[in-house]
Amino acid sequence: MVILPAIDIKDGNCVRLFKGDYGTVEKVAESYMDTARSFEAAGSQWIHMVDLDGAKDATQQNKEIFLDVAKNTGLKVEVGGGIRTLDTVEMYLSGGISRVIIGSAAVKNPQLVKDAVREYGERIAVGIDAKNGYVATEGWLETSDVYFTELAKAMSDIGVKYMIFTDISKDGTLSGVNAQQLKEINECCPANIIASGGVHTIEDIKICKELGLYGTICGKSIYSGSLDLKEAVDLAK
Repeated sequence: MVILPAIDIKDGNCVRLFKGDYGTVEKVAESYMDTARSFEAAGSQWIHMVDLDGAKDATQQNKEIFLDVAKNTGLKVEVGGGIRTLDTVEMYLSGGISRVIIGSAAVKNPQLVKDAVREYGERIAVGIDAKNGYVATEGWLETSDVYFTELAKAMSDIGVKYMIFTDISKDGTLSGVNAQQLKEINECCPANIIASGGVHTIEDIKICKELGLYGTICGKSIYSGSLDLKEAVDLAK
């Protein structure tokens, strides 16, 4: 299993949110580059980065940060947030990003996912973020009537090989992963599932590994000190 430590960016700063609420922004690190390099030093091969400004308004004002990490570390960078056009996908992938995550557009514009997968294959991931099981969009500000496994099956049929599943009620809470929903999505389609939201301790890493997931994203748990990244990376091998 792959461990993906996370850096969320808002207004150029490394932050975390509580349950996706933009009113709870908390700065967690001074330097995104120092943070990324600390992840690399702990043995991580991947980093999960989110453009919170982009998620809300579909701009790429923080793009240079993600491209900088891709260029100046040995980490493979996975980026999400505000990726709603093929031009944006192309910009990131041609700039050195390893994988881009399409979120809101997967619900509202599935043709974009089809086009992106046809063009870039396994470098395309879909982010499935759910509240009470139903997919949320627009930086989690809107909730759809699409059940999370329904979207997962549809995206898998399109050819999406990687999906990031987030239970929004768990995100940033350090309350443990939603094992039931992770099991549900992992069993409903053949895609590689990455868990996101709720990771607190090494026990959550064990749960995700036992579920047979492809990867687990860790954010607040690393910054709070409740999870040792190197221990997580070593356990996941």
